[in-house]
Amino acid sequence: MHSEGTATTKPIEVTDTSFAQQVLQSPLPVLLDCWAPWCVPCRMMTPVVEELAADLAGTVKVAKLNVDENPETAARLGIRSIPTLLLFRKGEIIGGMVGALPRAQIETALLGRLHDQ
Repeated sequence: MHSEGTATTKPIEVTDTSFAQQVLQSPLPVLLDCWAPWCVPCRMMTPVVEELAADLAGTVKVAKLNVDENPETAARLGIRSIPTLLLFRKGEIIGGMVGALPRAQIETALLGRLHDQ
């Protein structure tokens, strides 16, 4: 198990139980992928999310939330469609997008928000 605060090159799984600590209290911005195993567009996004986790390690934490297994957090975040990507900084949502999108579009739309803040 990796220790808190260390850079990880793979997305971390978050749950209803770990969401506050892993996402809301993270010292790094967090890109959260809200998904479900049965969702084909979600599975299409898996390699993109994994690439982002590797490339952004130490700068942005990439996390995955299975909305079927963690309905409390999904409801609290207002997730109505998946895949949904949300960008958090200091516990606040600063950007989001829905659907299977190309990496370049994600980087431009979401990660560009980090520089706007």
